[in-house]
Amino acid sequence: MVQSTERLRAHPWLGDLIALGATAVALGLRFALDAVLPPGFPYLTFFPAVVLTTFFCGLRPGITCAVLCGLSAWYFFLGPQDTFVLNGPTALALAFYAFIVTVDIGLIHVMHRAGARLQQEKAVTAALYEQQRTMFQELQHRVANNMQFIAALLTLQKRKVAGDPAAAAAALDEARVRLETISRIHRRLYDPDRISLPIGQYLQELCADLLDATGAQNIVCLVDVPPVRLDLTRLTTLSLLVVEVVTNACKHAFPAGERGTITIRLERLDAARVALTIADNGRGMPAAFDPAASRSLGVRISQALAGQLDGVLTYAGESGTVVRVEFPAAA
Repeated sequence: MVQSTERLRAHPWLGDLIALGATAVALGLRFALDAVLPPGFPYLTFFPAVVLTTFFCGLRPGITCAVLCGLSAWYFFLGPQDTFVLNGPTALALAFYAFIVTVDIGLIHVMHRAGARLQQEKAVTAALYEQQRTMFQELQHRVANNMQFIAALLTLQKRKVAGDPAAAAAALDEARVRLETISRIHRRLYDPDRISLPIGQYLQELCADLLDATGAQNIVCLVDVPPVRLDLTRLTTLSLLVVEVVTNACKHAFPAGERGTITIRLERLDAARVALTIADNGRGMPAAFDPAASRSLGVRISQALAGQLDGVLTYAGESGTVVRVEFPAAA
């Protein structure tokens, strides 16, 4: 019932017109009943008018109706009638009227405020429930994607060692390192305290972890990222791609102990597309390097991750290597 009054209460001037009409109806009924009522009931039809107007139209129309009804009762039904003369009995009757309508209006207003707060709380609860449901579905989706990625990774490792069983231990150790990297990425991305961390700072910390894990103390990683927003799915895939390319650069671009720099740049091409560029100043690619024909596990994983971003990985560079992928900012 309280909810059904919201439309009327949303139009205060309509409420004032209703207050005026309710006063007129109450006055007409009081005149109609005047012949059958004993003396002493000046407010009989006015109290319901005030209560109903306040309930359906709100505080201001209720007060307007109360004032108009009080003046009407004073003028027509409190002695001496047809005047606004104020004497002791009239003042007492008006005080009684004012007290009753004030209590009624106050209670109805408080009830409506409580109902509005309850509706807001219900809306917040419903929104939180929907958010939790969406997050749970998203979590299930991400877990399924991670399981598929792990399964694909192990399949690639299996193919790698199929012709060389002696390399199985090294392949499993490489897979373990990659899984630990995925775990670190997810801990960073889903940490509530770091959810609003800028992408540039996040990638800088990720690269610092990689350099520390590989023991590449002579390599510097520079990150240049403008204020770009990516959804968590694309940011996760982008992080895995950065890990693969940077790890590959640490392993192959620089001879042992040689100093080097890896630069990561994320730039917005237009309103819908961004580009990731990872460049190093190392020894560069072999002259016969063909990414499409490469059997390198890192290259194949990087190409698969670029495909998940709806982009294509390209390689270039003479003094050093430049890896670039352009992809949509949103899925």
